[in-house]
Amino acid sequence: MTGIERHAHITGWGRYAPAQVLTNADLERMVDTDDEWIVTRTGIRERRVAAAHETTASMGAVAGRRAIAVAGLDPDAIDLILVATLTPDYWMPSTAALVKEAIGNTRAAAMDVSAACSGFVYAYSTAQAYIAGGLARHVLVIGAELLSRFLDYTDRSTCILFGDGAGAVVVSASDAPGGGLGVELTTEPQGAYMIWLPAGGAKSPPSTETIARGEHYIRMEGKETYRFATRTLASTALAAIARSGLRPDDIDLFIPHQANIRIIEAVAKGLGLPMDKMFVNVDRYGNTSAASVPIALAEAVDSGRVKVGDRIVFVAFGAGFTSGAAVVEWTADPARGRLAETIRPEDISVRLPVDWDSVDPIPPALAEIMARPVVPGVELDLSDVAPGEPEPAHEHAVR
Repeated sequence: MTGIERHAHITGWGRYAPAQVLTNADLERMVDTDDEWIVTRTGIRERRVAAAHETTASMGAVAGRRAIAVAGLDPDAIDLILVATLTPDYWMPSTAALVKEAIGNTRAAAMDVSAACSGFVYAYSTAQAYIAGGLARHVLVIGAELLSRFLDYTDRSTCILFGDGAGAVVVSASDAPGGGLGVELTTEPQGAYMIWLPAGGAKSPPSTETIARGEHYIRMEGKETYRFATRTLASTALAAIARSGLRPDDIDLFIPHQANIRIIEAVAKGLGLPMDKMFVNVDRYGNTSAASVPIALAEAVDSGRVKVGDRIVFVAFGAGFTSGAAVVEWTADPARGRLAETIRPEDISVRLPVDWDSVDPIPPALAEIMARPVVPGVELDLSDVAPGEPEPAHEHAVR
């Protein structure tokens, strides 16, 4: 498609939610709260909790593989894998690397995107840029979170809000009009410590003390965060719509970050829009952070809320403070969503390390790659590039 304008179209979508449901009634038995209080103030009635064997990577892989099936592609057709998450399986390797192997892809670049609840929109905008720049033809964008393992279930201000899950889209290049339109991304670091996870990073590494102080759990200053989120969701959505040359009443459906029903209602009122233009599923999933928007998008399409030609806005707000909005003209046949059902979670697995105490021996597949020429006719001598084990200092001094 050299010399032809490349448009970024969403061609596949998928989602995964763990089977375990945690209801408000369940939380009443765990913490000082009640169903009426939670529903009235958040709109949440239940949320999903990952099983012991599930991880961010495993949930993301299922959602991603379902999106690939809906797009009608082979996993190896994907050129780039982006995983938006604030709950990676490990600090390294990236969750995207684990997802790549789990879905059966052998050729894509893969990386994580960290923008908290705005992460999926940030990753989607990256995919759109890669497509427009000619750097990729098919990009898999995943939002996946396992927040339940970072919650203090004695803190009723946070444990009632969050849930686990994953959603994904395939973004593909096309010379046909439509697809991705305007994008707006913002970051306001003055709010960086209003939603945060204090320990576990380089500033405050894990220790007996950080664990005792509960610093590995999410902390949030709710009141002012909600106010800022409402304002920013509205302004960011308006900016993306303006970049698209449209007005708010030109939009057929908004897919807002599912954090709180009051925020969604306030944004709709501020934009002068009826609530039936806002897709809402926060009552069944809670806040799934970076997974929130793609889960809602996939559910909206599969439930008949989206048709070809519709203009959709997804908009999110998250820690940092970050926000992101993207306008999309929908071009895919919604009926293709049924193809996601062909992908069963039990058929996808994330490889675990052989030795948790050290590092793995080289896997046979990696050894085979190492044995290949770099390119035809070019071979490197790898026999003497590793530093080996350091010699004891006293032995070196004797010599």
